[in-house]
Amino acid sequence: MRRRHLLVILFATMRYRIKICGITDPENARIAAQAGADALGLVFYARSRRALNLEQAVRVIRAVPPFVATVGLFVDPRPDEVEAVLNGLHLDYLQFHGAEDAAFCSGFGIPYLKAIAMGGGEDPRAEMDAHPDARGFLLDSHAQGTIGGSGRHFDWDAIPGPLPRPWLLAGGLGPGNVGSALARARPYGVDVSSGVESAPGRKDPELIQQFIKAVRQVESE
Repeated sequence: MRRRHLLVILFATMRYRIKICGITDPENARIAAQAGADALGLVFYARSRRALNLEQAVRVIRAVPPFVATVGLFVDPRPDEVEAVLNGLHLDYLQFHGAEDAAFCSGFGIPYLKAIAMGGGEDPRAEMDAHPDARGFLLDSHAQGTIGGSGRHFDWDAIPGPLPRPWLLAGGLGPGNVGSALARARPYGVDVSSGVESAPGRKDPELIQQFIKAVRQVESE
């Protein structure tokens, strides 16, 4: 009976982590942090519509208040590309979205997250096993060989669970569906980009507020 009571308390106090990705300017960073985001993602992938150069990224980082994590996103980069970013600014985490293996991801002395492509119905457990040092994972809607940011979600019911490692749900999330996504998938947290934008790379303050409010509403229920 005591064990059951403890489980009820733990479930009732669960807090979903929120990462807002594709931050492109200092004002976006301040707005997202003030709204309650736990982490902000900066994209260092030239083909993305949300890509930053080092000078822009430095300005964004300076606007991030204490205790909000900064995450640098890369897709199959060369080692020197990652090193150039790390030499120019401080990041709390790296996030890899390509075919990077565990040795590459852990080779920079920074905790990392690994994205797992779910668009083709893959089983994420094999990728989790292949990256034992990853701090966590993102289950995203892209298929193998493509990148995220499409604004589409995958079939959340296809996630085998429970998964053995912390993971964030990503892909096609917005204020209108994040509540149902959390109820069905029960991830450690969520990652949103296009779902809180007025245009690619331009975050909408009202959508950010609505998104975070929707997540907190699920927690309170």
